[in-house]
Amino acid sequence: MTIDKSWTTLRNRRCPQCWDGLNAFLEMASKCKDCDGRIRCPCVRCVNNRLQTLPVVKAHIFDWGFFTSYEKWTYHGKAESSATNAMNDHDAADDDTEIDEMIPIVDDFLQPSFEMDDNPDANQWCNELFEEIEAELYPGCDWISSLNFLAKLLHLKVRGKIPNNIFDELLKLLKFAFPKENKIPSNYYDAKKKLKKLGLGYESIHVCKHNCYLFYNEHANEDSCPVCGTSRWITSENLGAKKVPHKVMRYFPLIPRLKRLYTSRHTAKYMVWHHSGKSKDEGVMRHPVDGAAWKDFDAKHPDFASEPRNVHLDLAADGFNPFGNMSQAYSMWPVVLANYNLPPWLCMKDNNYMLTILIPGDKSPGMDIDVFLRPLVDELNELWVNRVDTRDCRTNTVFKLRAALLWTVNDFPACSYLSGWSG
Repeated sequence: MTIDKSWTTLRNRRCPQCWDGLNAFLEMASKCKDCDGRIRCPCVRCVNNRLQTLPVVKAHIFDWGFFTSYEKWTYHGKAESSATNAMNDHDAADDDTEIDEMIPIVDDFLQPSFEMDDNPDANQWCNELFEEIEAELYPGCDWISSLNFLAKLLHLKVRGKIPNNIFDELLKLLKFAFPKENKIPSNYYDAKKKLKKLGLGYESIHVCKHNCYLFYNEHANEDSCPVCGTSRWITSENLGAKKVPHKVMRYFPLIPRLKRLYTSRHTAKYMVWHHSGKSKDEGVMRHPVDGAAWKDFDAKHPDFASEPRNVHLDLAADGFNPFGNMSQAYSMWPVVLANYNLPPWLCMKDNNYMLTILIPGDKSPGMDIDVFLRPLVDELNELWVNRVDTRDCRTNTVFKLRAALLWTVNDFPACSYLSGWSG
């Protein structure tokens, strides 16, 4: 069946011929929707680099026009004859290289539509990310975008454990060696800023010198600890008027991380393994889901167990010296969560652990650890009681996400959701 493409070049986009052609195109393209109901938008601004819903694609083409250089419609379900394919094999390969591999990654990281609609700031940084994808690394470089190049470069830095100062020198060399009008950042700090929008940040929370109080939420502006009266700030003539806190805890919010697991196509498919991968053999345990504690928890909370996308977590904490043996007077206590929704070959991999808190100090927090856990407990209560709207990219649905923390007491497995927990 031959599809009329003449409407794409018409200047009057209000005429019946253009309107009928656009509707026919969208009807054909609707068969190529992804799990979120989106297709590549062929308007002159998106040029097949952005995924949009059908109504948005329709509005874009009507407002800005169809990208006339896009003649084969290979991304929208247009099947071509074998003879045509044979002649255009090379061209098709070239077309594939035009689609930057960072596009699906950015698509996964975008806020769900129900959050984006009323959030102009989120829309702004999303547009900025797509501009980075479309930007050439240097004039004439159409095979890799500046964002893709930077992501690969930083990945190599992590894999090779390249020190920051050496990485700065490498960036200076690349910036000098490439054509002058390039988008290579000048240093590691600028490189991190460009990719910061793709990551999940942390909060710096000031702590009382004696670990008895967090300057957090409604108490964030207080200058002294209400428990022991100690000043929040270091007093020193060398600091002058600058305010420096005695102690700072780093907190990595949990809810955005859990939501990210369901909005990424790479991880969402594994988040219900605990439901489908249960052992069918009596007396065989290959995952915590097969244990008596998990089954007891499901029996006590059937509403939680009825939704397989609800998350089961485990918590661990231990101390280490970040400076090796050179500094015995300083330690760092990370609090880590393990995700038991994942299959056994993934849930214990270090890259699937979720670092939530970094507790600084010259010794173990001991019994004061409950003070540092307060932000985590607040988020767990939010997940358990109020639940959180979360988009599942597998089914393109929004569900109410809950989470429970499984833990161990006196070497006997137990389960708790920390609702109202106070330490």
